[in-house]
Amino acid sequence: MAKADKTATMSRLHSAARLARTALAARLLAHGFYAGQDQIMLALDREDGQTPGNLAGKLGVRPPTITKTINRLQAQGFLEKRASNADARQAHIFLTESGRETIRAIEKSVKKTEKQALKG
Repeated sequence: MAKADKTATMSRLHSAARLARTALAARLLAHGFYAGQDQIMLALDREDGQTPGNLAGKLGVRPPTITKTINRLQAQGFLEKRASNADARQAHIFLTESGRETIRAIEKSVKKTEKQALKG
């Protein structure tokens, strides 16, 4: 593939990714979520009770970023922090009942966005 073709392909991929992120952000906002919060919620749905450090590692973000997002989700009533039984300095993050109830809406938002992106 010629360099110009590679550049054009990469440009289209970047544009498609940006459009998908924008569409997903709008869908999530309708359910009270901001960009990035969905990933934490879905990670906890797969494995509840993770530490902030573990979540940060799995999602590829820095611990201060995950802490800020966890605090916002906790203030919204979607998550709760509990001290570790083994080490009270360590927190574990759990979905609340309200948080569990929103998982389906998040999953539907992601699927609709994927479907729209692949539709063209």
